[in-house]
Amino acid sequence: MEITVPERASLQQNHILAALPSDALVRLNPHMEKVPLPLGKVIYESGDTLRNVYFPTDAIVSLLYVMESGASAEIAVVGNEGMVGMALFMGGESTPSRAIVQSCGHAYRLSGPRFKEEVNRHTELLQLMLRYTQALITQMAQTAVCNRHHTIDQQLCRWLLLSLDRLPSNHLTMTQELIANMLGVRREGVTEAAGKLQKLGVIAYNRGHITVLDRPRLEQMSCECYAVVKKETDRLLPYIAKNKNK
Repeated sequence: MEITVPERASLQQNHILAALPSDALVRLNPHMEKVPLPLGKVIYESGDTLRNVYFPTDAIVSLLYVMESGASAEIAVVGNEGMVGMALFMGGESTPSRAIVQSCGHAYRLSGPRFKEEVNRHTELLQLMLRYTQALITQMAQTAVCNRHHTIDQQLCRWLLLSLDRLPSNHLTMTQELIANMLGVRREGVTEAAGKLQKLGVIAYNRGHITVLDRPRLEQMSCECYAVVKKETDRLLPYIAKNKNK
């Protein structure tokens, strides 16, 4: 059964799916369900048994660690470059992190058993997922270093850039309170940092809507953590740059 052009174009908004050979995409297509991901939706909680994986197309999902006190901090972001539900791929079935939608949009949902079957069947998908896992681990490690050693201003720049790389536009819908929860800092610190960027003409911010106006300047103001993650992601997942240049 062939995939229609509109179906293929929609699936290929996710770069992992776009990198799959046609035969694998044809097998997976009937099992893919396009689902909305509204802002703030919790895809899974800490300790939940995962039953599905998600391939975002125009949404961003944050992976958070939540303390007993309720305080939280983001450890990674996943968008159209990747997949949510890595515990299923790794064989752990559950994870101590929470996955929550930080920028609304859509994703393709696939059942865990069907995903595992395709990974075991298709060596190319297995290699792809292993390289994506390494890229995700790099992002997590660099985020930990950044949160420990860099200023809120630098962390906000890094966070905005990582988010932009995982969206098809330069626009984010995000409250300052949610950003503060992601970065694990006080809201007042985010307000001050966002205010500085707006005064410099780097971003426009109004009632939860952020538009990046000057990306080169944003990259200059960020710490080296963004460049490290970007370089490693491009090295491990060259299909991302290839699809963005189409």
